Amino acid sequence: MGIIKKQSISGTIYSYVGVVLGFITIGVLYPRIFDTEEVGLLRVLVSYAVMFSQFAGLGINTVTVKLFPFFRDYDKKHHGYLGLALMVSTLGLILSIAIFLLFKSYILADADVDANLFARYYYFVVPLIIFSLLFNVFDTYYRVLYNAVKGIIYKEVIQRVFILMAIALFYFELIDFKTTVILYCIAIITPTILLFFSLIYNKQLFLKPDLGFIDKKMSREMLTVGFYGILASFSGVLVLNIDVIMVERMLGLSQAGIYTITFFFGTLILIPLRTLGKIGSVVIADAWKRDDLATIDDIYKKSSITLSVIGILLFIGIWGNIDNIFSLIKDDYLPGKMVILYIGIANLFDISVGVSPHIIVNSKYYRYLSYFLIGFAIMLIVTNLMLIPIYGIVGAAIASLISKFIFSLVKFYFLYNKYKLQPFTIKYVYLIIIGLVTYFISTLMPAFSNFIVDIILRSLLISVLFIVPVYFLKISEDLNQRLESILRSFMGSNSN
Repeated sequence: MGIIKKQSISGTIYSYVGVVLGFITIGVLYPRIFDTEEVGLLRVLVSYAVMFSQFAGLGINTVTVKLFPFFRDYDKKHHGYLGLALMVSTLGLILSIAIFLLFKSYILADADVDANLFARYYYFVVPLIIFSLLFNVFDTYYRVLYNAVKGIIYKEVIQRVFILMAIALFYFELIDFKTTVILYCIAIITPTILLFFSLIYNKQLFLKPDLGFIDKKMSREMLTVGFYGILASFSGVLVLNIDVIMVERMLGLSQAGIYTITFFFGTLILIPLRTLGKIGSVVIADAWKRDDLATIDDIYKKSSITLSVIGILLFIGIWGNIDNIFSLIKDDYLPGKMVILYIGIANLFDISVGVSPHIIVNSKYYRYLSYFLIGFAIMLIVTNLMLIPIYGIVGAAIASLISKFIFSLVKFYFLYNKYKLQPFTIKYVYLIIIGLVTYFISTLMPAFSNFIVDIILRSLLISVLFIVPVYFLKISEDLNQRLESILRSFMGSNSN
């Protein structure tokens, strides 16, 4: 796990720098500066762009991760694989934009009256689709070149810095809301441009496809993987965005704005999984190429326990500070309090099975992940249709909890049934007990009148109560090694 460990650590650091920036923008400034409808608009624009850009990719990113090891050859310019990926994506882009424009009346048809705001900015989605697609292609290409961190820096850090600047200009009344939306879109486009120039600088921009390298067997494999990649990637993105879209359509942009802010806090625990998944998928693909099941098993076990430790700590930290969180934002967002709880628990199920989707999608059974994701998407849509009319935005969160729990069980059972792979040991029992005890003790701590002081002291208490037993019980080998490395560096610097 050398490459994974090295890049996941640096990637996680940059991701959490992005989280801090995201917290400042989404968690603090959005609720204080924008109306709930405006918050909903910004999220809905991105949600539609992400969905349509994934469809536009025609599964090429799945093909890249799974089959690029066969193309990898710098001296032969990787047989022009990037050029081939862009050719396929261009065809998908034309189709995707055509569908988005043709279905405008349907997309806006059932929206609430306040969705007129979305109608005014509808065409802003088109450039976002284009550049989101290109970012996915370039970022995936960098990942298979064992450089997943660059995309993380550009998207998680630089993009959010630009968004923060746009918000600041709006706050000081130097620009109006329309200009803010334009700058917001430019910020989202920027990482793609930076990745493009990085490819040129690193001499990895090979655009002439070597079609002669692709024989009939490879062509069939690429078409098959691509087809199931379309199903998997689109379904995967659908499940990440369908809730906010359904909330917007059924309850309006204002409720979508409330859901966006509270949903953000519940998803913070997923940051390590996203980082490790980007890096781990490439290493897992190479391991499958060598039929190295031992390496895959090692990655599965270590990633699951490490992610669970981090995820549970973050979840306790967030829910333990729930009242402090709402001291940061307007009372308008209080209806979304339980959204944080349910989304947080749902994501704990997700991280408990670690990189299982990446193991499945890179195996000979990759088709099954597409089936699972389609089932997940259908289940999520159905539960949203059932629960949103009854419980509002909390219903959307409950729908996610139910669907993710079942989806996680399916992934776990599939890998155990096919390969006898499973990540769980007695350490998970210890971890859950430590988490419950930590949270219970934190609730006994009296609240301070200054919520900033309360956040700091409560978070310190939670961290100490949780980390100390996790370390001494050696719950996660990787985290212990990392902590010991930090302590050695700290002691070494002090001795000098």
